[in-house]
Amino acid sequence: MTEESKPQANEEEVTKLMIDRPSDFRFHAAYLAYSETWDKIISQETKRELNEIMSLLSKEEINYSSFYKRLDEYRRQSSTHYAFPRQRIETQRKRDWRKRQNKDMRNARYRGKR
Repeated sequence: MTEESKPQANEEEVTKLMIDRPSDFRFHAAYLAYSETWDKIISQETKRELNEIMSLLSKEEINYSSFYKRLDEYRRQSSTHYAFPRQRIETQRKRDWRKRQNKDMRNARYRGKR
């Protein structure tokens, strides 16, 4: 066995837990939060940790407050764990938007008359 294949053996594919309980609203909401975070995470080790805290909640070994605190740690981590990092949204004031719209409309009318 070569040294290159050893790290691949350690990185086993982690599967998402399918333990949702739609009839229990609080658990269902927690499962949806877990599922959304799990889908965004790319690290297999982090996915294992998420599976662990979800299984602890399902066995009622931790309460919902502790679950969300631990889950938020993974949600707030740097973008290296996420497949899709957050992007900046640029906005403008309504007045600036109207000015731009009016200018574009004037230019369109002028180009249409020629």
